[in-house]
Amino acid sequence: MQGSLEPVMLQPSALRPDGQPMTLGVLGGGQLGRMFVHAAQTLGFRTAVLDPDPDSPAGRVSHLHLQAAYTDEAALAEMAQACDAVTTEFENVPAQALRWLGVRRPVAPSADAVATCQHRALEKAHFTACGVPCVPYARLESAADLEDLLGKDGDALFPAILKTSTLGYDGKGQVSVARRADLAAAWASLREVPCLLEKRVALAAELSVVVARDAAGRVVHLPVQQNLHRDGILAVTVVPAPDVPADVATQAVQRASTVAESLGYVGVLCVEFFLLEDGTLLANEMAPRPHNSGHCSIDACDLSQFDLQVRAMAGLPLVMPRQHSPTVMLNLLGDLWWAGDAALPVTPPWSEVLALPGTHLHLYGKTEPRRGRKMGHLTVTAATPAQARAVALQAAAVLGLPAF
Repeated sequence: MQGSLEPVMLQPSALRPDGQPMTLGVLGGGQLGRMFVHAAQTLGFRTAVLDPDPDSPAGRVSHLHLQAAYTDEAALAEMAQACDAVTTEFENVPAQALRWLGVRRPVAPSADAVATCQHRALEKAHFTACGVPCVPYARLESAADLEDLLGKDGDALFPAILKTSTLGYDGKGQVSVARRADLAAAWASLREVPCLLEKRVALAAELSVVVARDAAGRVVHLPVQQNLHRDGILAVTVVPAPDVPADVATQAVQRASTVAESLGYVGVLCVEFFLLEDGTLLANEMAPRPHNSGHCSIDACDLSQFDLQVRAMAGLPLVMPRQHSPTVMLNLLGDLWWAGDAALPVTPPWSEVLALPGTHLHLYGKTEPRRGRKMGHLTVTAATPAQARAVALQAAAVLGLPAF
């Protein structure tokens, strides 16, 4: 995949010179791509999706679906010809595909930014380089690294979590390591691929910040979101964040903005943070795209994270989103369809859920409900945070989800 070394820059325009709608493309056809397509179409854009799945949720609602591998040069050429600008819906899209497109069409975020987010060691190094404190860690990529870690005096990084440097998400590709003596076996269980060993820290709260930055350097953000994970997968998001002091929220926004600026980022970026029991704020990881925790912005804010994504990549004005309703979001996994000892999947009781005030059900159009697979989300909005929480707890009880 060869091309000019100079990337094409975004230009602020919503229409082509001939007055016809621009076409915005997205690599990836999952739920994030689907919600991006809906947001783009609301503003009158045409859309194109590149995804190998013939039944992808985004491909089914887009004007154009190119069913091919992300590195298929013929499909990329067709994407470049069809689209005025291109984005991605997941961080594991091959960076070389974005780089190839980026010398032919505006691509946001850039291939370099995505490549940084794809590799945990590069990600942590970037946090450090731009002055954003992160979780203590060490690289484990060779037998020499293992020997060095086993030979260190003390157990400063333990208990820890060993994570693969690439391709891990939603709790995949990671193993808990309670003691230094367990490290070799843990690494072997991950097939001794390059990894990052991260210290397990005492958490007061997990939070995330979704920022959007345009080509001119303007940065806006959603309200800080407080998150609860179960088995490494996001389960609940609450906004306003109930356990995050105002000064910490301000600090989190500033640090997320710093990360975006230092990357020369264009598009939507999510930075996840750990708030420790002693009040320390540490960056955990980042995603070069809209984020599961930001989905509640569709119903609780006047601009969603997908609206911001469209505006940033199309060169349209970025304005600060306003939250008009307190909200709680429940992630809906495929496990809900397999309640009890069911031999076949059973549709959850949506009618009971939708009878509750302020509920907004979003199903992603995935035809096969598998355990651990994100099938949708439920957003609850209300006049007060307490009311939103109360209804969300009712909905969780109806669905058989744990209280929070």
